[in-house]
Amino acid sequence: MTEDWTSAVEEIERRRALAAQLGGPDKIARQHSSGRRTVRERIDRLADPGSFQEIGALTGFGTYGEDGSLDTVQPANFVTGTARVHGRKVVLGADDFTVRGGSGDAMIYAKQIYSEQLAGQYRLPLIRLLDGASGGGSVKMAAQSGFTYVPVNPGWDHVVHNLSTVPVVAACLGPVVGLGAARAVMSHLCVFVDGLAQLFVAGPPVVRGGTGEQVSKDELGGTDIHRRNGSVERVVTSEDEAFTVIGQFLSYLPDSVHALPPATAGADPADRREESLLSAVPRDPRRPYRIQPILDAVFDTGSVFRYAEYGGATVTALARLDGHPVGVLATDPYRGGTLSATGAQALTRLVELCETFHLPIVSLTDQAGMTIGPAAERAGTLRAGARAIATVYQARVPQAEVILRRVYGVGGAGIVNRHRVHRGWAWPSGDWGSLPTKGGIEAAFRAELATSPDPAAEIDRIHAQLSAIASPFRTAEHFGVQDLIDPRDTRALLCDWVHDAYRLLPELLGPPAWGSRP
Repeated sequence: MTEDWTSAVEEIERRRALAAQLGGPDKIARQHSSGRRTVRERIDRLADPGSFQEIGALTGFGTYGEDGSLDTVQPANFVTGTARVHGRKVVLGADDFTVRGGSGDAMIYAKQIYSEQLAGQYRLPLIRLLDGASGGGSVKMAAQSGFTYVPVNPGWDHVVHNLSTVPVVAACLGPVVGLGAARAVMSHLCVFVDGLAQLFVAGPPVVRGGTGEQVSKDELGGTDIHRRNGSVERVVTSEDEAFTVIGQFLSYLPDSVHALPPATAGADPADRREESLLSAVPRDPRRPYRIQPILDAVFDTGSVFRYAEYGGATVTALARLDGHPVGVLATDPYRGGTLSATGAQALTRLVELCETFHLPIVSLTDQAGMTIGPAAERAGTLRAGARAIATVYQARVPQAEVILRRVYGVGGAGIVNRHRVHRGWAWPSGDWGSLPTKGGIEAAFRAELATSPDPAAEIDRIHAQLSAIASPFRTAEHFGVQDLIDPRDTRALLCDWVHDAYRLLPELLGPPAWGSRP
């Protein structure tokens, strides 16, 4: 009889091999036929080669013979462990759709809860790869157990705590429903794979039983539903692109709120001057311009990462200045100039992300105020915009502003906190005021126009008068703006500012002043 533990070690390896079979060949083939990788293939694709260290590989549901030996084992449908993504250690938690579609009757919740605890306690970024119910309940569970229970979201105190502690990323890689859908949006970045993913509270059969509506999975929660509604930040074309986006996003953020953002040596000259900036904003105020070339000219080459894509005209991004990560607010005039309800939601998300992980904020301001009209009022734009402004004013991180063109009304006033000491510049294309002149004249000079023999000519006269006094040079004379600058100097000035901003960040380390929310 051997004296060592060879047989036990062999049993460990046998059980690991059984776990690697997932839900079996038929279920794996079905997963592949839908265009989706299996859970272990996804981990191999996302993690640096050889870096994944699985935790709880033997967790599952075993059946035993009369002699106590293992006959078969169904692995739990949640795989977790630590890995490195572009060299950074993270916690991975991934659903296995091949085992009961990720539902709760094949879930051992302690494993999922542990992944959340591990990320929070060890201050490691958390990546959730979601596919299925993510351990949500099922009717079969009640039938098997013989009783029902008052619902509890497993480990939700840790899920909530992590939002104010570590970067949390969720990727929707298939139908994500119920508890899985809730875990998707409880993140700082939710990535959605077009053509593969759906996201909904309950699937088509439950909807049919509850409301009588006949809908497909895509009609209920596909890309067309979620591209612009604020539930997901990025829609991508493939799992590979999703994994690329995850790595890019994490590269701007610290491992936790207890560390500074990861600054790198700037490879792009801080004093780079782009001639294109001199003509980037047309002299005709009615002509739109593209914001992306301006972003590329101002921030480090290749560093602009679009964040909440549902913002419409409101552009949110992460970028680098001389190697230092910052948050970016801007407007895309080709998509509009005002702050809509979803734009305000995107702005709020970006500012809360920056406040949580101590990224200074740069606003390239061209803000024509909040969106107006009946549709905007029905959408609750005012409250959404006010919440965004409150978030800006509550943020403690350093803020800088470059006014490119318009600053109008409450929306323009709240895009940065100008009551704080912030660094600000304006381009000579700047145009600001309580209201745009067009429409504002009719409102402010109603009495004069009513008695004028030629109202149109009177409007032209008033407009010319106001245009003369609206010169940005007159505002600068009264220190209404700190400086008017040559647009080509923008990058050098911001790169100098970012070093000052980063000197202030150490005193902000730790959880945000208010808890982060989805």
